[in-house]
Amino acid sequence: MPAGTYAGCTILATVRFGIVTDQNQPWPTLVERWQLFERLGFDSAWDCDHFIQPSRPTGPYYEAWTLLAGLAAVTRRIRLGVLVSSNTFRHPSLLAKQAVTLDHVSNGRLDIGFGAGWYEPEHPMFGLELWPPKERVDRFEEAVELLDAWLRNETTTFSGTYYQLNEAPTRPRPVQQPRPPLVLAGHRPRMLRIIARYADTFNSFGTVEEMRERNDRLDQECARLGRDPKGIVRSLYGWAAMMPTDPWASVESFRDMVGRYSEAGVNEFLIDQPRAEQQDVLERVAAEVLPARAK
Repeated sequence: MPAGTYAGCTILATVRFGIVTDQNQPWPTLVERWQLFERLGFDSAWDCDHFIQPSRPTGPYYEAWTLLAGLAAVTRRIRLGVLVSSNTFRHPSLLAKQAVTLDHVSNGRLDIGFGAGWYEPEHPMFGLELWPPKERVDRFEEAVELLDAWLRNETTTFSGTYYQLNEAPTRPRPVQQPRPPLVLAGHRPRMLRIIARYADTFNSFGTVEEMRERNDRLDQECARLGRDPKGIVRSLYGWAAMMPTDPWASVESFRDMVGRYSEAGVNEFLIDQPRAEQQDVLERVAAEVLPARAK
C-alpha cells in the first residue's frame, strides 16, 4: 500500500487508487475480478449499498455487507469496504457489529463507508422509510457519533433522539485500533461539518470545481475545529458518465483525470470498474500509473 496511516492520523503525501464494482455479476466472476484487482496492485476494492442497482433496477443485485464478507475471505492484501453504507438500511449498532466482524474476517483491511442515504425508489419497494432531508442528516450525525464511540470503547452508553445504547459491549475489539477508518460521504455544508469532526476519509463525487469547493469548505471546517485538514483523505468516487471523458478510454485519459482532480485536492480515486472491452486499459493503468505513486 502507499505510505500512510489511518484512524485520524496524518496521511502522507501520496495518491491511492481503488476499484468500485456493482454486485450484479455471478459470485465466481466477482471473486475472479477482486483477486485480479489485488494482483494488479490496486489499494482498495469496494461494492455498493443498494437493494437494487440504480442504473439497472431490473437486474440481479447482491447485498453489500454479506458479499463483502465473502470477498474479504478470498483476498489477502487489498483494503475493502462498502461505498457507502446507507444509514436508512440498518440501525447503526448493527452496522457497528458488521464492521467489527468484517475487520476480523479481513484481518484489519476494512474501511467503513457511511452515508445518509439517497436513492428513493428502493425504499418503498422494501418497506423502508426515507426520512425527510433534515431528519436524514440529524440521524446520520447521531449514527456517526454512536459508531465512532462504540468502535473505540469497551462499552458504550448513548442517548440520542433517534438512537440509544445502554452499556453496549464491544466484543471482540476491532483489529484496527483505535477503530477502523471512517469513510464519510456527503456534499452539503452540514454534512461537511460532520465529516470534518469524524472522518478519516471524505468521499464525494462531482466535477473538478465541485470537488475543489468542497475540499476548501472542509478545510475551513477543520480549521474551525482545530483539526489538521491533512488528516482527512480526499476521495473521489468516479464513473464514466459523471466525467467529461471516460477515464478507462486510455491510459492517457486516466492520467488526465488524476491530474485534474489532484489539483482540486483529491488524493484517492475510487473509480467504477471498466467495461469488459477496456480490460487492457485497466491492466496498463496498473502497470504504468500505479507504480508512479509517491511512496
